[in-house]
Amino acid sequence: MGHDIGGLHHVGHLVHDMGQALERYRRLGFALPGPAYPVLGEPPEPFGVGNTHAYLADGFIELVSVAGASGRMPDDVRLIPLHAPAERLPALKTAVSRAAGNLEDRLRRFEGVHILMFDSANIDAAAARLTESGVGHGGVLDTQRPVETADELRMEPARLLEIDGVGAGRVPEGRVGVASNATAFSVEHPNGAVGLVECVLCVADAELDDVERRYALYLGRTAGRDARKGLVRTFPLDGDAKVTLAAASGLDGMLPGEVPKGLPGFVAYAVGVRDVAATERLLRESRIPLGRTSSGEVFVPAREAFGVAIIFRQTTG
Repeated sequence: MGHDIGGLHHVGHLVHDMGQALERYRRLGFALPGPAYPVLGEPPEPFGVGNTHAYLADGFIELVSVAGASGRMPDDVRLIPLHAPAERLPALKTAVSRAAGNLEDRLRRFEGVHILMFDSANIDAAAARLTESGVGHGGVLDTQRPVETADELRMEPARLLEIDGVGAGRVPEGRVGVASNATAFSVEHPNGAVGLVECVLCVADAELDDVERRYALYLGRTAGRDARKGLVRTFPLDGDAKVTLAAASGLDGMLPGEVPKGLPGFVAYAVGVRDVAATERLLRESRIPLGRTSSGEVFVPAREAFGVAIIFRQTTG
């Protein structure tokens, strides 16, 4: 029987300074357009949440920051005017401000990845299964998401579902849910990245079993255990994608030198690349400090990537 959850839709990386983060991601070999920020008023002032995306053939990476929180605006920022009838403007401002406040709360925990969305070709079936399994969620929402290219920013239809835990659309580690897009979009990246293939969630040792049960319900799949005393649990997804749960005491055995800033927390993600040797050469030429995972894969330490380790993995396809 097939699964209603496919692979990884995207991870959301929250940063304080969009300008610095964008420069670093470009040095890492990701092609990202200038970030988009909503504006209101005359003269137009950015407010709320701004973002940009590194689109891959499978999934994408989102960089997110709060306007005016700290740091400078990049030179290539895109200002998107929000238009609404006068009577709706107060409600719109409140909604945008509330979303920005939620992200600021996450950033106060630590800078890094706080969003994980899974991909689904049948999001309605996923919603029904989650409900039947007793998993709270906000239902499937029909919405739009901005797709940025070098030439334009357009809105594409999207459907999403957010899992409820400690609050509406929030679980202890951040924002987790399911998404489905009507169209796919990807660009060529200098580092050869073609897919989002793994996300690593680090949890307290005593909570590992409970979190495993939680994600088994989210995904409708069973985790495998490695040989490291059960300190690492892996949920295989479609293709080469997976979600890994790591007990805090087992993280150094996976990612030497990495220390979680908060538990539970997403500590790493992996992208598949066409030629990992070429990717490593690009990173070294860019003078990016690198580490090696326990299996010998190259990764950029969290201290060099604004709070999250980035693993580069040779694709098998």
